[in-house]
Amino acid sequence: MNQQINTQSILDAVRKAGDLFLQDYKLNSIPTTKNEFFRQLEAIDERCMSVLKTGLNDKFPDIPWNTINEFDNNGQKRPLQLPEYWICDAMDGAIQYLQHIPGWTINLAMIRNEEVYFSVIYDPLSNEIFWAQKGSGAFMNGRHISPVVKSDAEIMVAAFEYGHQESADRGFNQQQGAAVTGLLNQFGVVRNYGPHGLQLAYVGCGRIDVFYQLGLDTFNWLAGILIASEAGAEILNTKGDVWKWGDESLLVSAPGVAKRLFPVN
Repeated sequence: MNQQINTQSILDAVRKAGDLFLQDYKLNSIPTTKNEFFRQLEAIDERCMSVLKTGLNDKFPDIPWNTINEFDNNGQKRPLQLPEYWICDAMDGAIQYLQHIPGWTINLAMIRNEEVYFSVIYDPLSNEIFWAQKGSGAFMNGRHISPVVKSDAEIMVAAFEYGHQESADRGFNQQQGAAVTGLLNQFGVVRNYGPHGLQLAYVGCGRIDVFYQLGLDTFNWLAGILIASEAGAEILNTKGDVWKWGDESLLVSAPGVAKRLFPVN
């Protein structure tokens, strides 16, 4: 296990991957069939992983990769029993990328002792790279970040998100609708943006006040959870308990906001 990590080498590898996609942004044909849709998604994953592994395997030869499947509910419920490994969401917001609209990032997390130890989220369109190391704070383009604390819910921005996993609960869509209604009743602005991890980083730097999601979506959350937490945000589930790996909901907010306005549904 590498006790000390070379932060810059990780940031450089993630930035290189994102910049390659930025060069080709809007050059793909928007997919019109399911086969083409999944073919392009697979190509994104393969290209991103190739670049990241090329940039990191020499410097971190002992750290294996967990090739994630965000549709694998069982795989998201608990960390692997390994001392250390990488989890990469090759492109969070890949559908936006395919559709030629903003809202896509490259996310990478290092898991150490079954916890997120280091994570990076790179937004090539904004030239912003967020990162955090456990116990060392959170940063955006080299500057420390922290949430913005507001007292008036009318000027708070709440983001509502959802995953693509199928829920065993047949009433899940109705729960989603009730949750959105609750947010609309409590916050002045409610939005849906797209890339999960980036929205959590935005809570960490004060651009979003509350992030709310029902359903299990661990792999999409992990990189952003560390960044938001190290910035000083509250990391809960939608029952108001401290979030833990495997929880089937996520509520991230500026300090004090979630519990003062809880519950939202």
